[in-house]
Amino acid sequence: MHDFDIAIIGAGVVGLAIASRVARPDRDVVLLERHEGFGRETSGRSSQVIHAGIYYTEGSLKARFCVEGNRLLYQICRDNNIPYSPTGKLIVAVTSEEENGLPQLLERGRRNGAEGLEIISGSQAHNLEPNVNCRAAILAPSSGIVDAFSLMRFFETSAGGNGLQTAYRCEVKSIKKTTSGYKLGVLDSDGQLSYFNTRIVINSAGLECGNVAALAGIDIDRAGYRVNYCKGEFFRVGNGKQKLARRLIYPFPPRPGFVGIHTVPDLEGNMKLGPHDYFVPTVDYRVDETHKQHVYDSVKSFLPFIDIQDLEPDTSGIHPKLQRPGEPMKDFVIVHESARGLPGLINLIGIESPGLTSSPAIGRYVEKMVSDLL
Repeated sequence: MHDFDIAIIGAGVVGLAIASRVARPDRDVVLLERHEGFGRETSGRSSQVIHAGIYYTEGSLKARFCVEGNRLLYQICRDNNIPYSPTGKLIVAVTSEEENGLPQLLERGRRNGAEGLEIISGSQAHNLEPNVNCRAAILAPSSGIVDAFSLMRFFETSAGGNGLQTAYRCEVKSIKKTTSGYKLGVLDSDGQLSYFNTRIVINSAGLECGNVAALAGIDIDRAGYRVNYCKGEFFRVGNGKQKLARRLIYPFPPRPGFVGIHTVPDLEGNMKLGPHDYFVPTVDYRVDETHKQHVYDSVKSFLPFIDIQDLEPDTSGIHPKLQRPGEPMKDFVIVHESARGLPGLINLIGIESPGLTSSPAIGRYVEKMVSDLL
């Protein structure tokens, strides 16, 4: 490896989106990923939902980038033949209390800039989704689903066409500040440790973002950068019932900022339910079949056609959350660390949902940061 202008750590959808924006023929840019390919952790195990931007705190990076990313993502898909479906979403109210809460949720989404939101009656919802039970619902037409792997492949190919060098099975083991940038120690697939210099380091390491920040000498507990692993399990719907809801069907939020267990249609016409979220100490993608009862209990009031025997374990994913169990949702952290005496280090910490939707917008945001540095 020779010296680089920019080193990006992490080939999830956000790292790849950044690479597609910062790679240029006149720059030496490398993307480092410890796995054998892109999207092997959070990005490749997501629900692949394109979010509208309803749930997030007004003015937060999550709200801003979700709404901006929603528009950009659809345009990218249309222009580059990336499979997607603008399914739309219903956020359903089953009780009178939930129905009374819909206007406030609608107003939050509108203030965030989510497009086309409206409250519809139970009969209108029934006309759209005859098998769904509710008193009223928010219709979010800009929600949808996307083939996340095709999107990531597009970002990688686009960046490669502009000179990006991709180094898979290469894990960053050290980050040392130098007079002109940073010296990175990288362990390759042969077990060899090599070093190279780079002017800019972009930490987009997902589940490892806190540990990478620590390599640069940041006290991640004082900085609030320590991430907590939150596992989300999905159960697929069978017995011919997987086609009985075409849209994304979400419950009224169980608490502020949290979406609850919902339907996830896919591009093949199948459906799963999830995520059943809970914090875990380590990365483990096995789905606990005993959680099927909880998933069923969570959806039976608004998906009355589902029986517990229709559910089978499917996939799981893990998000790097900055909040701990019981704490309110925290925002993305995207910061140039010059105030910590680390100019040229850009940290992206706690990039969880809606990271997939936000990825094109985050890419543009980081590109502006990089342009100010080079």
